[in-house]
This record gives sequence, structure tokens and C-alpha cells, in this order.
Amino acid sequence: MSNLWQPDHWRQFPAVQMPHYSDVDALANTRARLSQSAPLVFAGEADQLTRALGEVAQGRGFLLQGGDCAESFGHYHPDNLQQMFKVFLQMAMLLTFGAGCPVVKVGRIAGQFAKPRSSDVESRNGVDLPSYRGDIINDVAFDGAAREPDPTRMLRAYSQSAATLNFLRGLAQGGFASLHAVNRWNASFLDGSEMAPRYRAMNQQIDEALKFMQACQVDLDGGRLSGVELFSSHEALLLEYEEPLTRQDTESGRWYDTSAHMLWIGDRTRDPEGAHVNFLKGVSNPIGLKVGPTTSVDDLRRLLDVLNPDNTPGRLTLISRMGAHKVNEYLPALVQTVKRHGGAVVWSCDPMHGNTHTADGGLKTRHFDNIMAELKGFFAVHRAEGTHPGGVHIEMTGRDVTECTGGSQCLQDTDLSRQYESQCDPRLNASQSIELAFAIAELLKDERQG
Repeated sequence: MSNLWQPDHWRQFPAVQMPHYSDVDALANTRARLSQSAPLVFAGEADQLTRALGEVAQGRGFLLQGGDCAESFGHYHPDNLQQMFKVFLQMAMLLTFGAGCPVVKVGRIAGQFAKPRSSDVESRNGVDLPSYRGDIINDVAFDGAAREPDPTRMLRAYSQSAATLNFLRGLAQGGFASLHAVNRWNASFLDGSEMAPRYRAMNQQIDEALKFMQACQVDLDGGRLSGVELFSSHEALLLEYEEPLTRQDTESGRWYDTSAHMLWIGDRTRDPEGAHVNFLKGVSNPIGLKVGPTTSVDDLRRLLDVLNPDNTPGRLTLISRMGAHKVNEYLPALVQTVKRHGGAVVWSCDPMHGNTHTADGGLKTRHFDNIMAELKGFFAVHRAEGTHPGGVHIEMTGRDVTECTGGSQCLQDTDLSRQYESQCDPRLNASQSIELAFAIAELLKDERQG
């Protein structure tokens, strides 16, 4: 397949959720510059993630995938990256220690700039303009010039992605992310919440375990305890960006999209005959596929055959995004279809996108109770079917934003405007993210014991 497939074959198929660039010369120049740019990730790293996800597919691990709804140029700052990375690692530590299983850590980061939209047009006060589709395409400002798709923005997205990966790799392997450091990190954002005592108690247990290992002369300054493996991922939505960053590995002859370790196909672009599916079927990266209430069992069977014809464990992650009130109705048939098909997939839960609503003040939000309800439904379906609930896919930040309501902070709709920073969809803040990790750890523990 990889030898016959070429990165530009997607152009033969219908492409949705893609911008129209009026300046074709600027687009051609941008594509040429990207094609000569260094890869952001390497084939060996992508293969390493596939192997790790293969362990998850076999029930021997858990996938934690999270990060911004959409990265932005204006909010980019090392402090923001470090805050997000810290909370993400604290979540992973909670899951590893609380549930007793390895956690594969994949960020929605270093490329998550493009967003699908429900409408091509945004209307305000009788004025119609193209919808904002993420900083890689146009600007959020409601202005005709700002909303015009600009291909040169892809170059800025590439540069920011390269800088992000460089910064995070330094943190991941330079001692910042050692187990000693993570266990000592201050979680002051939990002060006053019911989770603070639980978090301190867990830290104490980990500290005692580390002291015991030191007494046994275990080397805690090298190997897995001195750093972490963090992989990057984003939705492969803007194919004009993905194509020139797709390279053929000289050793294997296989194609890899070097913009990220893992790419996924969204709920709006998973047509088996569409451009996005026919692009990602040819790359050897691990890939994700969002499945929702409108996913038919026939389409799912076709997508399994197209995207993972060799049934390679870790190649395909199915990301369920049903909504709290639909997960028990629609997910069982899809899980049963994969079981009959014999698909060696990772099942992950996106409890965010199916639970979005607009508050009275006009801001989009998600209630923590609905997020938890979908997660519990996801675990319950897999328990009933005898399959492994292998991951979670969330939108979160390390900042103390007020974008999702509920949780132990008891945020209300009236709190949303206090610190609402997202340019697209609402994210869990640091406290809510830790609270979610505690809850998932309990669900995983019950699943492993049951």
C-alpha cells in the first residue's frame, strides 16, 4: 500500500473542512518551503508510539491524550507550555500510581492549530464573514482581512511547533520530569478543595516508595524514572500542511507524516471515500479516528479495513465522542462490530466534544458532571462487552481558566466570563484535570480488579 500510495493522492477525493486560498502563488511557495523543512518528528519515534499503543490495545496500558482545544499564536509562551506539561504529568502520575498500569502520554500539542467548524460562515449584527478555522488558517478577529485564509500562516505554525517540541523535549529528558520532581511539584491550585488531602496522601505514598527503592540501591537517576516519553498529536485537518511534511523513510520505504507522532481523523472528515481518510491510510504513523452517534457499523467496518488492513496493534485508536446521554445507546454496537471484526484497536474516550452547550451568556461550556457521566458510560460499555477501555482524550490547560463548569470548584455559568481564554472550545482547568485523573484512576482500578 505504502509503495503505491503518494502524499498527493488525497486530491483525487472530496475534501471537506478545507479553506479556499485565493492566492495560489503564496500557497505554492508555502508548500515548497514546508517540503524543504526539517521533519518535526522521526519515523523511529512514530514506530515507538505504535508499539506502546499496541500494548494498550492488548489491555496492558492506558492512553492519556490531552492538551489545548486549538493552539494559538498569541497565547504561545514557555510558561504556558510548562504549566500544561506539569499538570499533564501529574495526571499521568495519578493514573499510573492509582490504577497500577503504564500510561502512554500523548499531547494535543505542537500542531493542533486547525479546527473544523459547523458552518463556513459566522454572522454578527448582520455581517457575514468566513468562520475562524484556527490560527494556521486565519485570524480570530472578526474582520474581513483577518478572516481571509492566508497560506503563509502555515509557516508560522511549523516554526511554533518546532519550538514547542524542542522546549518539551528538554523538559521531558532534562530532569524536570523525573519522578522525584513530579512528586515534589506544588499543586497549590488544589488548595481548599477536597482533592488536596488525597493528592498529598498519594505524594506521601510515592515518596515512601522512592525511599524504599533507594534503600534497595535501585538507580533512580537513570532510565525511566529520570524522564518521560511525551509524544505529539493533532487532527490532520489541513492537508495542504500535512502533505509537504510527509516523507518516505529511506530504510523501510514507508511514508510518515513528520508533522506529529500521531494524527487523527475528526468526526466531520471520516468519510471512507473522503480526502482525509485516503491521506492517512498511506502514512505509517499511529492514527486516531473519532467515532460518534452518526458513525454507522457499515462505515466503521470499511474504515477498519482501509485504515488498518493488516490489523496491526497500536496502528488505530478509536476515539469515542458520543455525549453523556448517547454513549450507552450508540457505543455498544460499535464495540461489538470491532469485536466481530477482530480489530486490535485502542478504545479511547473523548468525553468533551459531545457535551458542549452554550450558556445563557453566549459562551460555550461543558459541565464536569456530563464529562464524568460519559466516561462512566464508556467504562460500563467496555465492562459489559469484555473489552479494554484504553484511553481518554481531553481538552485541558494548566492555567486556572473558567471555561468548564462544575467540579470540586463548583464553577457556575456566571463564573465563565471571569477567565475564559479559549478561542474555540472550553477546556478543563488544572484543578478539574487533576480531579478527572483521580476519577479515571478509580474507574481503571475497578476495571482491572473486576
